[in-house]
Amino acid sequence: MTAARSKGLRIGLALGSGSARGWAHLGVLRALSADGIAPDLICGCSIGALVGAAAAAGDLDKLGAWVESLGWQDVLSLLDVSLRSGLIRGGRLMEFFSSNFTDTSFDDLDLPFACVATDLLTGREVWLREGSVADAVRASIALPGLLTPVVRDGRLLVDGGLVNPVPVSLCRALGADVVIAVDLGSQLIGRAWRHAGVEPAEADDGEPGWIGRLLARFGVAGDDRGASASGEENLPSLVSVMSTSVNIMQVRIARSRLAGEPADVLLSPRVGQIGMMDYHRGSEAIAEGEAAVQRMLPAIRFALGRS
Repeated sequence: MTAARSKGLRIGLALGSGSARGWAHLGVLRALSADGIAPDLICGCSIGALVGAAAAAGDLDKLGAWVESLGWQDVLSLLDVSLRSGLIRGGRLMEFFSSNFTDTSFDDLDLPFACVATDLLTGREVWLREGSVADAVRASIALPGLLTPVVRDGRLLVDGGLVNPVPVSLCRALGADVVIAVDLGSQLIGRAWRHAGVEPAEADDGEPGWIGRLLARFGVAGDDRGASASGEENLPSLVSVMSTSVNIMQVRIARSRLAGEPADVLLSPRVGQIGMMDYHRGSEAIAEGEAAVQRMLPAIRFALGRS
């Protein structure tokens, strides 16, 4: 039993949005568990919803093993290209997760769990706490332009990162006394222009960017990170502009929300070097999540009354 539980405190874990950088949440959960810290409830947004759902269902180790085994070919195999409302339909991805990790209802989870989505028609924040966990996660991760929106309960839902990228407020609403939040937005703004004005055409491991691989698979030449095809070598590509714009938006929103709704402990894994769709770099992200916990252990223990 943790000191927090012995004092009657409920520990809430708020897992933020961040696409492939969200595999760092796995490292955070592993490191907390290694120190004897177990959340009483979990709230997630976007990729944080996916990892949080797996943790609440008791599937965290299974998810972690799968993430660490991913190659970029595996990532491509889960993508079903769409030309309407989003680049990816998401059906193939969610079928995989429903059959392997989160095919259950909220009532059957081991821990209380909720996730955030955005009503595309009204702009309102939507808290998902009932029904199918897989359907709720699919709505929470529906990044506009990338994944197609989800129709749920008569609403058209997209990524919760548009309104609440790090759902501390949701943790408080579910009764958390101490909230440990994970913000994946550090180091993101300006990342694509730190080196000679544009992001390099290849990832750190020397492999071509995921957009280039995806387009090549369908017989279309493309480059998601380097200079434009028209020869304007000092300009980033369309996808780089779009992904960086999303990063700016979510970082600004997260900072604003966290200023008004602060967590008791804020963890900031250093994952700015991981691209939006670099899901094959799971081991690297997990290690950064573990390191973020180690850096903040004194603050975590203090917040839980263990210092």
